[in-house]
Amino acid sequence: MDKSWHAMSEEKVLEALKTSRSGLSAEEARKRLLEYGPNKLISKGGVNPIKIFLNQFKDIFVLMLIAAVIISVAMAFAKPEPPTTEDYADALTIGAIVILNAVVGFIQEYRSEKAIEAMRRLTAPKATVIRDGHSVIIPAEEVVPGDILVLETGDRVAADARLIEVVELKTNEAVLTGESTPVEKHVGILPENTPVSDRRNMVFMATHVIYGRGKAVVTSTGMRTEFGKIAELVQEMEEEETPLKAKLERFAKKLGVIVIVICVIVFALELIDIYVYGAAKAESLMDAFFTAVALAVSAVPEGLPAVVTVTLALGARELAKRNAIIRRLSSAETLGSVTVICSDKTGTLTKGEMTVRRIYVNGKIIEVTGVGYEAKGEFLEGDKRVDVKSRPDLSLLLIGSALCTNAQYDGKSVFGDLTEGALIVAAAKAGLWKEDLEKIYPRIYEVPFTSERKKMTTVHKSNDGRLMVF
Repeated sequence: MDKSWHAMSEEKVLEALKTSRSGLSAEEARKRLLEYGPNKLISKGGVNPIKIFLNQFKDIFVLMLIAAVIISVAMAFAKPEPPTTEDYADALTIGAIVILNAVVGFIQEYRSEKAIEAMRRLTAPKATVIRDGHSVIIPAEEVVPGDILVLETGDRVAADARLIEVVELKTNEAVLTGESTPVEKHVGILPENTPVSDRRNMVFMATHVIYGRGKAVVTSTGMRTEFGKIAELVQEMEEEETPLKAKLERFAKKLGVIVIVICVIVFALELIDIYVYGAAKAESLMDAFFTAVALAVSAVPEGLPAVVTVTLALGARELAKRNAIIRRLSSAETLGSVTVICSDKTGTLTKGEMTVRRIYVNGKIIEVTGVGYEAKGEFLEGDKRVDVKSRPDLSLLLIGSALCTNAQYDGKSVFGDLTEGALIVAAAKAGLWKEDLEKIYPRIYEVPFTSERKKMTTVHKSNDGRLMVF
């Protein structure tokens, strides 16, 4: 069902999906669930741990080390006297390095190969839909094309849908576009060639509503959504040779040729020495061969693969801390090789976080320290620290700033409008946490922000019965 829904009117979309503003019936929803399948991301083939582990041994350096282990063991058994622990020392050391290298690489890539699981965590667990004319909350997996989604501030969108009703609706579509700037939505018709990032009359799976409310008719679910297409691309992506891997392979080939040439020369010199100074014996020939092979084994830089793997793993871990999924360790090196990045700045290179820096209250300017959405900072008037609790004017301003918002703050991240988030964090720096204030001054009425009024109004009732309007 791949149509240009954004280029169709609301009524045409409803007609094409054989639904109405009253939603589907429960029976029809069950039929469509069987027809279209559950609304979830599907992993193709799953993660094969054995394949991932064996891939760690494909590197040419690792193969050289494995060859060195085999040769070392063969040399120990080839000696006339029984092998000792010292004879196995080289093989054990190199073998341990090979295993360590494989384990580190396996752990990192096994975690990263679960990219679909990571993407699933970004999708909505539940959704509010209209069924048989009534709003019901259902598991997001049961959402089907034709369902009418009811969207409120803070909701994660359960599927791709065409908007049919909006009230100051704004969404964050960073999971699709990389842009954290709020996207204002409408119900108008758009040109057919409008790119996904500009389809303001659509909402998409895994994006979330940061302001306003609306209703939308579901057009695509599961892997047919835009987010599902990204999940499919992630699974189909083939590994390409990185600059570092190419250089290491060239180095390994050159080293291998040089080592073989030197070994041949050493073996030849040993043979000449035996021929000139004494009769050739099996023991002497064996000693000459062992000398050449020992040289070859010692020439292999057994620590190099482990050093490279650990270094890349550390890089991947740092990226993971910043919510970047690295499927292959080599990707961390590729990212480090980038010399030019072409990007628009807002919401991509910047963090999309706003901070209150100055407050004008009662004819005075108060400086606010701290950066981002961390509730750490001070209030300064000139060089003097301000005790907010001793300033009723400043306290009331911060209380109103926190209460007259629909965004949420958990102490680390803001969910909702970024400007509202900055106001909530400013109040939190003064110890005025929104969730505590809402218990003292519960909201009893709200007049939403509109382009005509250009403001939002909330009415609260204090514990002593007073009404407060912000």
